[in-house]
Amino acid sequence: MYFRPVEDSDQRFMPLLRPDPASTLTAGQYVQRRASHEYRPEWTWVAEQAGQPEQATKTAPADAPPLAVAVWWGDPRAALPAALDGIFVPEQVEPASRIALAAELLGAAHRSFAAAGAEEPPAYHVFLPSDWHERANVLAALSWRQDAARRAGLSASLERLQYEWTEQDGVPETAGRLRFRAEPDDEVFVGLFARVLAGTLDATSQRGASRIGPDAQARAEVAFYRDSMLGERGWWRVAETPDGQVAGFAVPSRNTRYPVAGYLGVLPERRGHRFATEILAEITRILVTDAAATTIRADTDLQNRPMAAAFEQVGYRNIARRLVLSAR
Repeated sequence: MYFRPVEDSDQRFMPLLRPDPASTLTAGQYVQRRASHEYRPEWTWVAEQAGQPEQATKTAPADAPPLAVAVWWGDPRAALPAALDGIFVPEQVEPASRIALAAELLGAAHRSFAAAGAEEPPAYHVFLPSDWHERANVLAALSWRQDAARRAGLSASLERLQYEWTEQDGVPETAGRLRFRAEPDDEVFVGLFARVLAGTLDATSQRGASRIGPDAQARAEVAFYRDSMLGERGWWRVAETPDGQVAGFAVPSRNTRYPVAGYLGVLPERRGHRFATEILAEITRILVTDAAATTIRADTDLQNRPMAAAFEQVGYRNIARRLVLSAR
C-alpha cells in the first residue's frame, strides 16, 4: 500500500468525495475550495496499491480511483493545514479494513505534516446534525471514522454547538447596561483574555492555558484573531459598566465564508449578570453595521450552557453540531 499527496492534475479521487450522514464534503465544494487555495494537492492524500512511489500514477489506469482519500483544509495564506475536513473509503470495503486503511492514510499524512513543522496533527472537524446521537445512519457513518482517527492519534473528543443568526432574525437591541469602546492596544486584550481564562467553560482555552500558561494562551488567542482570522482589528471592543469598570470584551470576526461571533469574554467578577448576552448583541450589531452581515455563524462547547443560553436569547439558532477529534 502506498500513501501520497495527489498530483496537481490528478482528479481520480474525485468520485470518492460523496457526502454521507457524517460528511458534508462534496466534489463541488472541493473544486471551489481548491480554487481559493483552502484545499491543495499537498493537503489531499490518497491510498493506492502501488509498488514504488514513482509508479503510483503510472501503474493505475487513468480512470481508476484510489482506495481512499483524505482532505485537509487550511488558511490560503498558511504553509500547513489547520483541520481534516473529510476521509472517504468506499462502502464496499469491509469495516475492519476500512478503519485500518483510513488510519494508515491519516498516519502517513500526519508524519509528513510533522516533518514540515506541524507541532501536532490537525484536528478532524466533523459536521453533524443536531440529533446525531439518535440517528443510526449517522452513527454508522461516523463510527469507522472515529476509530480510524483514534488509531492515528486523534484521541481527544470535543462536541460543539453551531449557531446561526440571519437578517430575518432582526438586529438585537442592547439593554444599555454596558458601554463599548474601541481599544487599539493589543496588550489590553492580552490582559483581558488572560483574566477570563479563570473559570472559563471553553475547553480549548482551558487546555491551552494548562499546557502553556494563561499569559501565553492569551497572547496566542490575540495573535490568532488578529493575524489568522479575516475580521477587522477595529471591530474589537472593551465592554464597561456605566461607571467605567471593565466587564468584558468582544472580538467580532469573520472566516473565509461568514462573519462569525468570534470571541467574547466576561471577567470572572462580572459573571452571573447576563453580560454575555449584551456583549453578543453588540458583536451582532457591529458585524451587521461594519461587515454588512446577513448571516453570522458561531460555535460554543456543548457543556458551555451559559454561552448557549446567550446565543438563544439574542436570536441565534442551533443549526448543527461539530465534533472535534484532536491529539489533545
